[in-house]
Amino acid sequence: MTLIECPRDAMQGWSHFIPTATKVAYLNQLLKVGFDILDFGSFVSAKAIPQLVDTKEVIHQLDMSNTRSKLLAIIANVRGAQDAVVYDEITYLGFPFSISETFQMRNTNKTIAESLEQVETIQNLCTQNNKEAVLYLSMGFGNPYGDEYNADIVYKWFQTLVQLGVKHIALADTVGVSNPENITNIYKKLIPEFPQIHIGAHFHSTAQSTEEKLQAAWDAGCTSFDTSIKGIGGCPMANDDLVGNIATERLLDFADKNNIPLSIDRAAFNEAMLMASSVFI
Repeated sequence: MTLIECPRDAMQGWSHFIPTATKVAYLNQLLKVGFDILDFGSFVSAKAIPQLVDTKEVIHQLDMSNTRSKLLAIIANVRGAQDAVVYDEITYLGFPFSISETFQMRNTNKTIAESLEQVETIQNLCTQNNKEAVLYLSMGFGNPYGDEYNADIVYKWFQTLVQLGVKHIALADTVGVSNPENITNIYKKLIPEFPQIHIGAHFHSTAQSTEEKLQAAWDAGCTSFDTSIKGIGGCPMANDDLVGNIATERLLDFADKNNIPLSIDRAAFNEAMLMASSVFI
């Protein structure tokens, strides 16, 4: 199982700015845990996401000397990618590509067609700078805007991204509308068809439906999950009543229950859990 911890997702939707020193201390503790990937910050407009305006300050204070975790930064356009690729510490650049025209405009102020052109440029930038693009197919399980949605649309855009050379794609349940049936159908279609692609899941969920979503994805062959400690986070561009991330501790419980081995430091994780209570207050 690949574990992707998303403190960036938690921080960007928080009601107030978390001081830089507090962010750094928390992120450095998370680096001790041994997650595969740490989604730590973003290179986006300060007007759009003011809570992460200090990402460039944060990155220089992260202790990468004794961690197995790779850093991922979110970008929303080519300019953000250009800013991010200069940092040796960053391995992955994450870009939200929505299959909902309405949400793509809300999230990045661009149409799907315009965003696809951005993806191609970003992919080339990543290749040239020894980075890897991570594409999030947002609204991957449906949307509340009335835009057409079905599994064939998901497949079409997934295939398009693969043809551009993208090797890491996560389906994002941006507004928490996934259920065991559509999770099973989509992953059972995509995973056998694209064995060379790292296919992940970024679920937003109520606490009550967390386990059934994880179980459906796991049973369908998905082994990579984005989560956030205490389930904090959500997309501020989606709607006002945010549905939070799946809590990392719930994913660990799921793994333990199903005898799935994890290579993390549980003591460091418990310390991070305690820190989260003082970071997100």
